[in-house]
Amino acid sequence: MSLPRTAVAAAAATAALALLALASPPAAAAGRQGRSGGADGTDGRFFLTVSGAQNTWIRGVQLSCPDAVGHHPHAAEACTMLHRAKGDPGRVTGAGHQCTREYDPVTATAEGDWNGRPVVWHKTFPNACALDVATGPVFRF
Repeated sequence: MSLPRTAVAAAAATAALALLALASPPAAAAGRQGRSGGADGTDGRFFLTVSGAQNTWIRGVQLSCPDAVGHHPHAAEACTMLHRAKGDPGRVTGAGHQCTREYDPVTATAEGDWNGRPVVWHKTFPNACALDVATGPVFRF
């Protein structure tokens, strides 16, 4: 019996979030650690995902700021962009390059916290290039 791709993708995302929760220190301790590390007191921890049309594929990464730790390949730049946007991925300004009008939708999600405030954000973009233009290094993994 074969499972639908959406069920497999949902199960993978749920498992990744569960692992992130187990690996995370308690929220109060995490906030204190980040505040002592950041010059302006902002800190955050996100689990970022990007998935293809109809969840045919999914990838994710953990990002912690201001320490820029985790497996994000552009962690320092992503933390800088999120700092400027006050932890709101929807306010991040990305690269200013042009994209083709190809329609191959991707969905980006960010779940975690910024300066003790919970953040749950998701948006679907017409293609990966449009995602990069909108979010820059944050979802470049």
